[in-house]
Order: sequence, then C-alpha cells, then structure tokens
Amino acid sequence: MVEEESVRVVRCGGSELNFRRAVFSADSKYIFCVSGDFVKVHSTATEECVHILQGHRNLVTGIQLNPNNHLQLYSCSFDGTVKLWDYVDGILIKTFVVGLKLHALFTLPSAEDSVFVIINKEKPDVFQLVSVKLPKSSSQEIEAKELSFVLDYINQSPKCIAFGNEGEYVAAVRDFYLSVYFFKKKTTSRFTLSSSRNKKHAKNNFTCVACHPKEDCIATGHKDGKIRLWRNFDDDKKYTYTCLHWHHDMVMDLAFSVTGTSLLSGGRESVLVEWRDATEKNKEFLPRLGATIEHISVSPAGDLFCTSHSDNKIIVIHRNLEASAVIQGLVKDSNIFTGLMVDPRTKALVLNGKPGHLQFYSLQHDKQLYNLDIIQQEYINDYGLIQIELTKAAFGCYGNWLATVEQRQEKETELELQMKLWMYNKKTQGFVLNTKVNMPHEDHITALCFCNAEKFENPTLVTSSKDGHFKVWILTDDSDIYKKAVGWTCDFVGSYHKYQATNCCFSEDGSLLAVSFEEIVTIWDSETWELKCTFCQRAGKIRHLCFGRLTCSKYLLGATENGILCCWNLLSCACKILFYYKVIWQSI
Repeated sequence: MVEEESVRVVRCGGSELNFRRAVFSADSKYIFCVSGDFVKVHSTATEECVHILQGHRNLVTGIQLNPNNHLQLYSCSFDGTVKLWDYVDGILIKTFVVGLKLHALFTLPSAEDSVFVIINKEKPDVFQLVSVKLPKSSSQEIEAKELSFVLDYINQSPKCIAFGNEGEYVAAVRDFYLSVYFFKKKTTSRFTLSSSRNKKHAKNNFTCVACHPKEDCIATGHKDGKIRLWRNFDDDKKYTYTCLHWHHDMVMDLAFSVTGTSLLSGGRESVLVEWRDATEKNKEFLPRLGATIEHISVSPAGDLFCTSHSDNKIIVIHRNLEASAVIQGLVKDSNIFTGLMVDPRTKALVLNGKPGHLQFYSLQHDKQLYNLDIIQQEYINDYGLIQIELTKAAFGCYGNWLATVEQRQEKETELELQMKLWMYNKKTQGFVLNTKVNMPHEDHITALCFCNAEKFENPTLVTSSKDGHFKVWILTDDSDIYKKAVGWTCDFVGSYHKYQATNCCFSEDGSLLAVSFEEIVTIWDSETWELKCTFCQRAGKIRHLCFGRLTCSKYLLGATENGILCCWNLLSCACKILFYYKVIWQSI
C-alpha cells in the first residue's frame, strides 16, 4: 500500500486588488493595495510592484498611513491583528493583537495612540465601530485589548464610514439611516430617509459616505444614483441637504479632494465624475474606464486620484483627469468558458478576461502581461442584452497559432458562431488575426485541438461539435500577385452514427486522432482519416480525452460526466482501468 499524501497548495497570485480602497504614500510615489493576505506596494510612475508586505495569516481588510510617521503603514486583518510596517524597506515593525475579526481600519492625526476598527461581537450582521488603544512597548508583538465603543449598527464596508472636519465627528450610513457621532459632545445624531415602496422613494438606500475635510458637510451616495450633501447636521431639526444627480445606477463610492473644492463620484457607468464646488452645473468627466468603479482614493498631496474597478484593476489619475498608470490584476470573469491554458511561449496562464478578451497572466510575477481582444466589439454593460461570449480557445504549434470560438444565441434556433485563427507575429510580439470562419459548425463547438507533433510540417486543427461532426482544418497557401499569405480551410468532415461529438485529442506523435461521440470513443488515422477502431464502455458521456506520453503513449484516458475515468490500451483495444474519480474543481 502506498501512503496517501496530503495535497499541498501553493498560492502563485491572482488575489483581488479591488477589495479595499487603495492608499497613496504622502509623496504620491507609491500606492498601496490589499491583495489577499498581502499588502502590495506599487510605484505610481512605473506600475511595478516594489514590495510585498507579508505577515498576516488571513485576509487583509484595511490599510492606512500612520498619521504620525508618513513612512509607515498600518494594516488590519481577519486574523485579529493590526500591523505597523516600514513600507520603504518592506519591514514589519510591530504587531498589535486585538483578538477579534477586524473588518476595516481608520486612523486620525488627533488620535496619536489609537486606531479605529470595525468589528462584530455578537450577531453576524451587526457591526460596531470601536477605538483600539495601541500600547507603547519595545516588544514586536503586543496585546491591544483596550477597546472604546463609538458607533453601533453600522455597515461592515469602510465605504460607509467617514471622518470629517479634522476628526471632529464620524459619519456612518446603513440601509436608510445616516448616523453622525460628535467626539467632543459624545452625542449621536440620526437621520432617516423614506423607505416606502412607492416609485419616488424606492431606492433611497445609502451606499457610501464621504466627509468634507474642512467644513461641516457630509456627502452620501444612494442606490438611485443621487448624491446628497448634508449640512447643519449638528441639529436634528435644522439639518438640510441638496441633491446632485448624474449617475443612472447606484453610486459606488465618493471622495472629496484634499482641499474640499471637488467631490469625486463613480459607479457602474465606468465614468469618474468630478463635481467642482459641489454644484450640478460645474462637473467634469473621465469616461470609458472599462469597468464599474468600486473605490475612489485621493493622495495626501492632492496631485493624484485613483479608481479601483470590478475587473480587478487600479487606475492612477492625474489632477487634470488624465489616466497615468494602470495596475491590472487577474480578471475573474463569472464564467471561465475557455478553461485554464498555458501559453507555450511565455508560460503565462491564459483564460477568459474582461468580456470578449483573453488575458495572459504571469503567475511568476503575479501580473497581467497583456489582453488579447478576440471579439473586437465595444462591450455594452446592459443586464438584459445577450452578449457575444468567448467560449473556446486552444494553442497549437508551440504557440505560433491560437484558435478561438465565439458565440451568441438569443433564441434556440438563432445561433451565431464564429471561429478565428490567430498567428503569432514576432515583430509585434503578439497575435494577429489570420482567418475568420463564420458558422464553422451548425451547432455549438465542444472542443478544439491542434496537432503538435514535430513531424507534421503543416499545422492541423480539429473541431468537434454538437451537430454530430468533427472537422479537420489545415493551413494552405493563400498568396496572390500582391503578397504572400496563408489561410485555414476545411480538409475533412467526419461523423459517427449522428451522435454528438463531445471531445477530440491527437496522440503525441500525431498519427492518431481520438474523437468522442457521447459515450463512444473513435480512433482515426491522421493521414488517411480512416476510422481505425471504436471503444464503447457506456460509462457516461465523455468530457475529456488525453493520450499518454513517452512510455505511456499506448494508453488513452477518457473522463466521463459521471465521474468515471477510463483507460484504454491502444495495442490490445481493451479497457485497462475503470474507476470513479472525485471532481475537486469545476469552476473558479
């Protein structure tokens, strides 16, 4: 018996960069962003990651500059600790053990020996804002158990908490409520918006809050796209608010400029709006930012802004609303139709990225190398619109060729299908569209595979489809009197008793092609395209096929949708192994 070893998981990267607001250094040279249980330090000029602050044992939930030392950074985590870092050298200075799950972090210049955190003590959906006293000690790890209650029944998101007028008060929003706590008076004022279900008040919910840095003014964002500016809120009866309205959907985040002369807002329109002097008429726009704006940050120097987006990127923006840098993380699409692939050239992870794109992501450097626009159409963010989907992709010929399939289906009988063949261009160091095939099959394509055998000088691609056919595509001379060119054309069409073709795979030497037709596997000669033999085990519809390599080249593996793994011996045509396997990963 062989002892069963535990699976060792090593994280290579790809964590969210947009989980919390990014933070600028005092001189705007660096930008800090939460990345899983790390904090990354990026250069605002070069976009490069210069340090990774490692030490937390769970998700980092908040970062703030130390207001008393501009070369230090605080961070908090679900691991119950607050850590103080020297971000210039990437060194951990101190760890303060609070012992509670920390959801967000805030600092104030006026509170020298304290930080503010969001915790939940009792019920899972009831959160509190508390002050944590940070003891002074020469030890590197110190217990910080002295907590002072500030506000109750708040939202766990840091976007729903803001400190105003140099720390005189703190504002918190949740549902239809705005709460303002005054530190000197130790009193709380609460304001409520109508929550009635009529059309006028249907989306009054608060979504975010920001406080003017120098005046008694609170800005709140709402689900209906409105921004309310609250004044005289120290009096429950004399308070007033005015409305600004441009966003057609919910306001995702708000931020005042350092001087308070401008208010920044963002949402699902992918447009950064600057409201100058907080007036409806005087506003500027930075449009086409590519994805929903999740967070907005302003540098302490006031010369830079940044936006964090739903496609896991951070855009650094100059004061004149010109984008200067983009820090792009791994884009996590809701559906990874293409599966996970490895680019033979760069060894990058390749998968669906932003809509209609393939992303090439370096796990070694934890950064996106580039995006390849496959569909080449402007994406319209509309929930009711049937979008064109990038469903299949495959590399071939040592990374010289890339095949992609895109589809759109509004009705069952109205399938739009397109296959594209991309050739790698050494001059541009990227893929260039070579051949476009409209409706390569009459039904959905289930698999793509290239023949990568060295003896095959002419590249060959096979596609299988639910229409019951597999097709062989070869590269042919497409030159004319003006230029030399090559293109792809269909060379052979195969089928087996009108069954749906579910997968395909070439042997290592390219001499054989295996095509599965539902529960049956067929073996074809790749030179004559003659059917050699069939395997039928009735173990379920075949999901994946793979030939063995080197000394195991005589075997063919097949995985079924029922969780059964079959292994056929190609020499004896017998089923060698038949057992159940566990599906441990199906989607990202």
